[in-house]
Amino acid sequence: MTSTDTAASAAPLTVEQLRRRGWRGRLAVLGPAFVAAVAYVDPGNFATNFSAGAGYGYLLVWVIVVANLMAMLIQSLSAKLGLATGKNLPELCREHLTPWRNRFMWAQAELVAIATDLAEVIGGAVALHLLFGIPLFTGGVITGVIAFVLLGLQSRGHRPFERAIVFLLAIILVGLVSTLLRTDVDGPALAAGLVPGFDGVGSLVLATGILGATVMPHVIYLHSALTQGRLVARGPEDTRFLLRVGRTDIALGMGVAGLVNLSMLVVAAALFAGTDVPGTDTLEGIFAGLGTELDAVAAYGFAIALLASGFASSGVGTYAGQVIMAGFLRRRIPLLLRRLLTLAPALLVLGIGIDPTQALVLSQVVLSFGIPFALVPLVWLTARREVMGDLVNHRVTTTAAVVVAAVVVGLNAFLIWEAFVA
Repeated sequence: MTSTDTAASAAPLTVEQLRRRGWRGRLAVLGPAFVAAVAYVDPGNFATNFSAGAGYGYLLVWVIVVANLMAMLIQSLSAKLGLATGKNLPELCREHLTPWRNRFMWAQAELVAIATDLAEVIGGAVALHLLFGIPLFTGGVITGVIAFVLLGLQSRGHRPFERAIVFLLAIILVGLVSTLLRTDVDGPALAAGLVPGFDGVGSLVLATGILGATVMPHVIYLHSALTQGRLVARGPEDTRFLLRVGRTDIALGMGVAGLVNLSMLVVAAALFAGTDVPGTDTLEGIFAGLGTELDAVAAYGFAIALLASGFASSGVGTYAGQVIMAGFLRRRIPLLLRRLLTLAPALLVLGIGIDPTQALVLSQVVLSFGIPFALVPLVWLTARREVMGDLVNHRVTTTAAVVVAAVVVGLNAFLIWEAFVA
């Protein structure tokens, strides 16, 4: 069953009926952005944000704020693309790109999916080890199985899957924001962190990792699939209603993700920056440091949030992998086989003993390099009236999206220059 078939079978009410139901109708349409939001608070975010706060204090607060604003714009374009065309981004790339370009796009998107799963499975494995002492390899297998179970909820329609993801997102939010509220934050330093700046190549690497962990390539592909065919607009009023609710969905979902990401960095900056707390560049060290500097409640809140993140984001990542292959190649493989293919590299990393936190940070840098290949086609397609019809981007929107794409490409190019040439 395709995602479109599932959505259609689970949404018997028409858009007009939902409009007449007021706020209850709006609630019935919310959901896709919260699924996307989970990818913005995956375990890679834990590694990069806590490492950034512990190593550079409040310096990179501005990166999280800017990345979250970028995410809102990008996800709104992806959602609108699915709504306007009834197709997702990989499907439209297959239609509008030459065959060799399409195959290249598929290949790099699959690498992005593998890097995504690497972060998510490692995060879940580390969390299970911190909470229950489970070996990392076994924890990785458990995380993969839980993700498979979550995806099984799709057979009952989009709502059960979305509710499970929102529940896990709520656990992440509570686990981290509750710690933030109990932390003594330096207000002036936090405000100063809103001013853009770097402190050497190390901070630039982490900034690129934060960007890769916040503006996730695979979820750019996915969001267009989450809205395609979900509800069919049968007139201008229906279209305007779906657009308004979609913007609300994105503002809420991305707002939650931004608050979670900011909480991570600020807590690390307040508790670890400039201190002699050891190991704060690792997830295990952060867990121990929270217990030392605050209390066991903060430490276990962190671990539970990390576990919820690993479970939820791994399910969403595998879903995105399905969309990528089906869209670019018009082929599907059994869900279990896809789960095993993307799980294998993560289990290999865990099996040979590579440092989990370092693998997480590097995976986010890989994701950052994959952003332009998802973002540029998205901007190009949503700016074309023959593709979007009346929902084509306003010129200001296209300009803003081009600037975002240029910033991402420029940051990555500068990183390469500093790391390998300068």
